[in-house]
Amino acid sequence: MKKERLKKLIDVAAGRLPADLVLTNGKIIDVYNARLMDGDVAIVDGVIAGIGGHYNGKTVVDIHGQFISPGFIDPHIHVESAYVSPEEFGRLMTPHGTTTVMADPHEIVNVAGLTGLDYMINAAKETALDIQYMLPSCVPATKMENSGAVISAGDMIEPLTSGETKGLAEFMDFPGVINTESDILDKLLVATNLNKRIDGHSPQVYGKDLNAYIAAGIQNDHECSTLEELQDRLSRGMYVFLREGSVTHNLRTLLKGVTPNNSRRTVLCGDDVQAKTIIEKGHLDNSLKICVEEGVDPLVAIQMATLNTAECCELKDRGAVAPGLRADLAIISDLTEMTVSSVYIAGEKVAEAGSYLLETKSYPIDSVQSSVHLANFSQDKLVLPLTSNRVHAIEVIPNEAITLDREIDVNRDAAGNFVYDSSIPVAKISVIERHHETGNVFTGVLKDYGIKEGAIAISIAHDSHNLITAGTNDQDMALAVTALKDIQGGMVLTKNKQVLMSIPLPIGGLMSDQSGEWVTAQLEKFNEVAYKELGINHNVDPVMTLSFMSLAVIPELKITDMGLVNVSRFEFEDVSV
Repeated sequence: MKKERLKKLIDVAAGRLPADLVLTNGKIIDVYNARLMDGDVAIVDGVIAGIGGHYNGKTVVDIHGQFISPGFIDPHIHVESAYVSPEEFGRLMTPHGTTTVMADPHEIVNVAGLTGLDYMINAAKETALDIQYMLPSCVPATKMENSGAVISAGDMIEPLTSGETKGLAEFMDFPGVINTESDILDKLLVATNLNKRIDGHSPQVYGKDLNAYIAAGIQNDHECSTLEELQDRLSRGMYVFLREGSVTHNLRTLLKGVTPNNSRRTVLCGDDVQAKTIIEKGHLDNSLKICVEEGVDPLVAIQMATLNTAECCELKDRGAVAPGLRADLAIISDLTEMTVSSVYIAGEKVAEAGSYLLETKSYPIDSVQSSVHLANFSQDKLVLPLTSNRVHAIEVIPNEAITLDREIDVNRDAAGNFVYDSSIPVAKISVIERHHETGNVFTGVLKDYGIKEGAIAISIAHDSHNLITAGTNDQDMALAVTALKDIQGGMVLTKNKQVLMSIPLPIGGLMSDQSGEWVTAQLEKFNEVAYKELGINHNVDPVMTLSFMSLAVIPELKITDMGLVNVSRFEFEDVSV
């Protein structure tokens, strides 16, 4: 800040000069004391100059008794999971009171490497939403899959020192940390020696293993699904992110462990949120509403979406309505429903009555297109030979990324290959490598996804984002995979050797270049066809649930292009028992 600007800020704060903008007749939410205050909010050059009392301003806006809250901050989210570009993501988010997100672009970086990171950074400049990026820490997430890129410790230095990224995003390779693998320690030391924070990811890690993981300098976790995990992490000094995404709904469960003694170490988080969810339910405003429904004081809940997040993420210039902080504000008309009526970012009104007020500009996507590369793929590669009728099946748990390793009896043909039987709640699942034309295809068994006819295939398969397909027969599965290649990534449904529907995602096979409303309408139709024509279980999200089945850092059993992964042991498992 230049001297002249600092003098102006002080003069406005002292009442010697008029503010650029004054918000008057509102109730200021004091997150430091969890109380309400009367008085004006004076803003100059995008910064809060003063609060309380009366201020003169060039523009004065009457808030009519509404509540002036700090803008909401999400500490961990994946833009790509909304299936829209960063610019469109910002347009959807800001009307819900979100003014800052700490985004982990490991989806696009697993596909396109640092070229993908550059695209995300540049595209984010075209939206008012402050999208700050963490550097993906594990590309690939494990050594048990092929991804589109490999990011080494040496590759991390430039993005971290340039200021383009704020630290290391979720460190998913928790076995590598706990077992002190050399390349993992190198990555941790790059961040530590540059004084950059490190985000966590440690589902179902307990005891001395959890101590070892936290001792490495990892400061938070968003993968808690039980009260035991919550308490264990809080007791060891971690911040715990209470997640409410499109599929993973951990918030209501974890709120039962939030008390006046520990609430300041808990933070609201979205992680994976589809455009459809944002449009229909909202973002952190929806999480805040849930908090109130579960008996949390509204002002304490707002702390969990603002001040707590700012402190956890080392954002010293925001998170409260206070002098000297950035004027990121959410005007709330109702603290029970958490209805956001307008939003200011750096002192500029960017949203009102649920609409984004600024022009949406698009950054070119050329660098991240044409991302599906297959070699020697054929229907024969989907055949699943078994040595016994009893198999290890990946069992879906609705609304969770966690799965179970379930032994179940299936049918085989005369050659010993898996045969679908509608009376048994399992189907085939295959992952097809799409980055380097290795020809890798691995097939396993999926339980309780519910598919009864045809096949579904998508190019969203966390975290390496190879192609993943589930189906009842090899013909429809192969057709779905081929159709995905033809549209260069997206979502496909097939039945009776015909393509029923497809949605192209040209940005890395992960994101659309269309509006959130277009994506939502298409996805609603896609899901309707998936439920009605394919019989997929109505308790699961057809796309996001399937995309998590390859997430080989979430217990218990997952599948990659290299094999069936027992995540608890971090070893490959035979499909046959």
